[in-house]
Amino acid sequence: MPRLDQLSEMSRKTLLAHPVVDNEGSPWTAPRKPLRASRLALVTTAGLHRRGDRTFAPRDETYRVIAADAPVRDIVQSHVSLGFDRSDIQRDLNVVFPVDRMRELVGAGDLGSLGPTFYSFMGAQYPPYGPLQEHAREVGALLRADRVDIVFLSGA
Repeated sequence: MPRLDQLSEMSRKTLLAHPVVDNEGSPWTAPRKPLRASRLALVTTAGLHRRGDRTFAPRDETYRVIAADAPVRDIVQSHVSLGFDRSDIQRDLNVVFPVDRMRELVGAGDLGSLGPTFYSFMGAQYPPYGPLQEHAREVGALLRADRVDIVFLSGA
């Protein structure tokens, strides 16, 4: 991520004026069963999608579906935030989307299984958040339908 003094005046002002959500606490639900018996899905705000899928556009509040068995080489990023260094993600997708690590945990018997579908949003959003929240509720319903027990949420 660049330093503020390395950005244009317009970019600095935009970032400094960006509203910040102040949460008094973080939501937490204790797992209902051990990890080795749980189904996990990945959800990210890194603006990832399958190669060939529709890319994310600025302020895009929609989401993309990524099959859990998609090869890592077929997952790309089109996140468009100004202050965002993509180089580590280009070297190793697992930095923001630890799919290989989760597959290893399943293979070792430490995690029960992966849900059939993962989801990706684009971060760096601005209010109002109505459509984004609506899509998040939709993804939540899809995860419940897939009987996912745990969601690993990664930001970028």
